[in-house]
Amino acid sequence: MKINSIILNSTARLLVFFINVFAIYLMFRGHNFPGGGFIAGLVSAISIVLLSMTLGLDEVKQIIRVDPVLIAVVGLILAYGTSLAPTVLGMPFLKHEFIHLHHIPLFGEVHIGTPFLFDLGVYLVVIGVTCKILMTFSYLIYEKEEYFLEETFLYAARKDAPINELDGDENT
Repeated sequence: MKINSIILNSTARLLVFFINVFAIYLMFRGHNFPGGGFIAGLVSAISIVLLSMTLGLDEVKQIIRVDPVLIAVVGLILAYGTSLAPTVLGMPFLKHEFIHLHHIPLFGEVHIGTPFLFDLGVYLVVIGVTCKILMTFSYLIYEKEEYFLEETFLYAARKDAPINELDGDENT
C-alpha cells in the first residue's frame, strides 16, 4: 500500500524522525510520569505505519532488514530476563536495581536502572509485533503469494506432524 501524495511523501521522513524522537522522550520519561516502553513502542509503530504508507511495505522491509519476530523475541527475553533476574539472587520478582556511572563525557553522572531495560524489552516487543501484523495484513490485502510461502516455511508445522502427543500413540 502506497499513498501517492507529494506533500506526504516529501515530509514523511522528517515526520518519522520527530515521531521517534518523541518516542525516545516518552521512553525516558516513563518512570516518574506517564510514558514508558509500551507507549513509546506504540508511537514508534505509528512512524513505521507512516513509512509503509508513503514508501511502500517492500521498501520499509528493506530499511528494517530484521525479522519482526526476532525483534519481538529479543524484547521478550530482555523484559522477562530483567524481571526474573532478581529471583535468581533471592530477591522479589521485578525488584529493580540501579547502576550509577560517574563522569561520563558529555553526560556527566548517569543512572541506569533495570526498569529501563524492562521498558526497552517492552518497546521491542511492541515494535516487533506491530511490524509483523502490518506486514501480514498488507500482504494479505495485496495477495503476495511468496510472502505466505515464506511464512508457511518458517512458522507452520509439518503436514505429517501430530497435532498433540496422543495422535502418534496407538495404545490410547
